[in-house]
Amino acid sequence: MRRQHKGRSDATVKSAEGEQGFWPSYADMMSAVALILFFLMLLSYIQNLITGNDLRNTQDVLAETRLALDETRINLADTEDTLALTLREVEDAEDELEKITIDLDEARLLLAEQQEDLAALDELLADQRALIGEQEEYMKAASEELLALHSRMQTIAVLRLSILEQIRDSMVSVMGGDADKVSIGSNGNIILSEGVLFDWGSSDIKAEAEPALDRLIGVFARFLADDENARYVDSIVISGHTDSSGTDQRNRVLSTDRANAVLSYLLEEEGGRLEKYASYFCAAGYGKTRPVADNGTEEGRAANRRIEISIILRDDTVMEIVESYLDIDLPALPED
Repeated sequence: MRRQHKGRSDATVKSAEGEQGFWPSYADMMSAVALILFFLMLLSYIQNLITGNDLRNTQDVLAETRLALDETRINLADTEDTLALTLREVEDAEDELEKITIDLDEARLLLAEQQEDLAALDELLADQRALIGEQEEYMKAASEELLALHSRMQTIAVLRLSILEQIRDSMVSVMGGDADKVSIGSNGNIILSEGVLFDWGSSDIKAEAEPALDRLIGVFARFLADDENARYVDSIVISGHTDSSGTDQRNRVLSTDRANAVLSYLLEEEGGRLEKYASYFCAAGYGKTRPVADNGTEEGRAANRRIEISIILRDDTVMEIVESYLDIDLPALPED
């Protein structure tokens, strides 16, 4: 019996031993699993911590990125506005460039035309220089002709003045040197005072005036005998003048009668020495119409009562001299 029991006990022991051998292995395994889970949980926690930090960092970065993106969008909008403005400016610049190009083309055409005009002007200038040369030659010849004309005109003037001075001096010498009664007026005429030739209101030549008139006949005769002198003379006018006293008709008649009396004496006396030159002489009476002084005073009236002797030069002779000057060939002007 004891052996049986002993046997069961052995079995029990064996069984206990066997269980005892199994459980420690399981416990170890579970401990290992728990430890692994712990480590896994720890790793997960750490990872979560890391992930959380990364997430926060990522969110911060994202926020900064969003801010940067907003700034970039603003900058992009500004850039787009600037670009649009720049594009408009470029378009305006292109338009301006096109206008400048057109203006430049027009300027080139204008320059070409101006160059053509300049060439034409150069040609015209050359022609004008040639013309100036011809005109200088003409002016030289004209100057010489002008000097000759001046000399001839001066000769005529001197000749006229010479005969007038001879008349004055001859008559003054006969009248005893009384120069107040014979003078050369501002008009270039010989002026004889009334008292030299006539009594008041008379047209009869006084006897004492005859020597003076005889001298006048001699001067005219010698002067007209020279053909070179005579060719310049158109006429020798004896004109009578009165003051304003008396009627106009009486003054006209008196002045005319006195002029004719002097003319008749010159042509008839000294043996008719001047008769052959009668065609040069004429007489005229002007009454009071050509006063040389104020008729309101006695001195003025005395000056107005006078005989004037005028030597009129031939217009055709003078014009002949002038025309000879104008006959110089003038260089022809260039045609346009």
